[in-house]
Amino acid sequence: MLKKTTNEIKHTAHSSYRCQYHIVFAPKYRRKEVYGKLKKDIGEILRKLCEQKGVEIIEAQACSDHIHMLLSIPPHLSIAQFMGFLKGKSSLMIFDRHANLKYKYGSRHFWCRGYYVDTVGRNKKIIEQYIRNQLEEDFSTDQISMKEYTDPFTGTKNK
Repeated sequence: MLKKTTNEIKHTAHSSYRCQYHIVFAPKYRRKEVYGKLKKDIGEILRKLCEQKGVEIIEAQACSDHIHMLLSIPPHLSIAQFMGFLKGKSSLMIFDRHANLKYKYGSRHFWCRGYYVDTVGRNKKIIEQYIRNQLEEDFSTDQISMKEYTDPFTGTKNK
């Protein structure tokens, strides 16, 4: 979980803005992949990519089968552009660090095609609280699991 203190209104050379988005996206087939070393690496990768584009992470939570992020995105970036960049580049970086995942996913596509996005207005506190509590809710509900394939190098199933 990551939380930064943030000023409400941001400034660029010619504009002032408050563009905050709640974003949720998941690994392909909603596999429960985000844990352990992979969770740490995904966190580092997402922070690095957000920093490159000047996007501030206000709140973030990596659950076992999806990612929640509350972001402040500058107005010169559209949400679609940013999500294409974030998911595309992070997939490549994840497969570079964890090459054995290509046997589960193939063709270097780690994330599902879609994502959920919502603008944050006056209910920012409620969304921050929801993101913090999301991990606990996931433990209490059972998720659908897909057949896991055996890693050809180790002969074990990655769950």
